[in-house]
Amino acid sequence: MTILTEGRHAGGFITWEAFRDYCREVVTIASGTLEPGTVLGKITADGKYAAHDPAAVDGTETAVAVLWGKADATAADADAVVLLRGPAIVNQHDLVFTGTPTAPEITAAHTALAAVGILTR
Repeated sequence: MTILTEGRHAGGFITWEAFRDYCREVVTIASGTLEPGTVLGKITADGKYAAHDPAAVDGTETAVAVLWGKADATAADADAVVLLRGPAIVNQHDLVFTGTPTAPEITAAHTALAAVGILTR
């Protein structure tokens, strides 16, 4: 018998959002293959987005958005839809963090997302 594994769905992390046309935007992803629900930071130098990295010093150390669907920017920059502002509520268990962030780093990311109106529950 074949075992099927269901992956992450675009927007599956959202519990509630006020207006999708207000809360979401298309942005440029700078690098990597990212799954839906990946927490993103904004690179200060060029305004592009990349996976949130608490140890970085390029702007991505601050969580500012959550990736809506899968994005592949391994070969070149890629446009992708992100949850950029609230009011919105997301399931904290469905958010994707790259690397192995500590509990305080995850809490700091949740606080930073709350500052733009994206609440984690």
